[in-house]
Amino acid sequence: MPVNTDPSVDAGNLPSSGPALVAHAAGDLRIDEVPLPEPAPDEAVVEVAYGGICGSDLHYWLHGAAGESILKAPLVLGHEISGRVVSPAVNGTGPAAGTAVAVHPATPGPGAARYPADRPNLSPGCTYLGSAARYPHTDGAFSRYVNLPVRMLRALPEGMDLRTAALIEPASVAWHAVSRGGDVRDKTALVVGSGPIGALAVAVLKRAGAALITAVDLHPKPLEIARSLGADQVVNAADTAAIASVEADIVIESSGNHHGLASAIQGAVRGGTVVMVGLLPTGMQPVPISLAITRELDLKGSFRFNDEIDQVIAALADGSLRIGPVITHDFPLADALHAFEVARDSATSGKVLLSFG
Repeated sequence: MPVNTDPSVDAGNLPSSGPALVAHAAGDLRIDEVPLPEPAPDEAVVEVAYGGICGSDLHYWLHGAAGESILKAPLVLGHEISGRVVSPAVNGTGPAAGTAVAVHPATPGPGAARYPADRPNLSPGCTYLGSAARYPHTDGAFSRYVNLPVRMLRALPEGMDLRTAALIEPASVAWHAVSRGGDVRDKTALVVGSGPIGALAVAVLKRAGAALITAVDLHPKPLEIARSLGADQVVNAADTAAIASVEADIVIESSGNHHGLASAIQGAVRGGTVVMVGLLPTGMQPVPISLAITRELDLKGSFRFNDEIDQVIAALADGSLRIGPVITHDFPLADALHAFEVARDSATSGKVLLSFG
């Protein structure tokens, strides 16, 4: 991909605005012309190549909220992106013009609230691109051009495909989840929910040396993707007996519903570990927690990621991590509404990308 698809645009001739995908309310998704302000001294201007549609993006479109993050104003969506720097930061830091980049979309929050210093993803004031968790909202990067702090940018190795690089952010979520489970080499693993995060967890488990990986889902398409990424066997989510018989040392729960968490608990071996990366709805959840107690299971939460993004990029560069099959569709920004309709149908799609070129 060239540095600029529009030859009239260069670092000294950037547009004052550009098209962006904006959620205005539940069911109200628009392509708006949004301003491109003067970047701060530590910000680079990135020309976005691809953006992956995340579950949170779908929730803002469908419900006007993602969990307890409620839209109070129009929000530019998107945090899974790849692109190129077209104008580097004026303070001289960060990647040079023309550098292909992935983006770490988090900004750890300041404040006195306690959390482990080496886990900034847990800072209560943390903001994320394309999030309505705080007001004013934090706009995302589903824009033709976007100003981003250089600390968010990760330079990509020469020749890395920008389409695949759009998966780096969700792959980092999966990498973090697997790492929460400890050393998985030569162990039995179960992944409940084989959507994009679950499928990426299968790929990470395979790279990490898991001895036997079982993937679970309700639909054939996600199971097909999971198998292509290294799942040794696949099970329909309705087959509770087959899930219980796995007796996995480590379970990655990525379905985000209480039925999936129940299956994760039932499919874990006594003394095993269940990592919960699928975000369940707020409030009480009906799950067989007594089994977790009597089997002495370790239940661990997994939320976003920290520096795992650098490990993901290195593993993609050396070929030890293969994630391309997770992408099933890509659409130009002009077809964004159709892209979101496809992405909401987990029976027929994996990761759906928007192209901004």
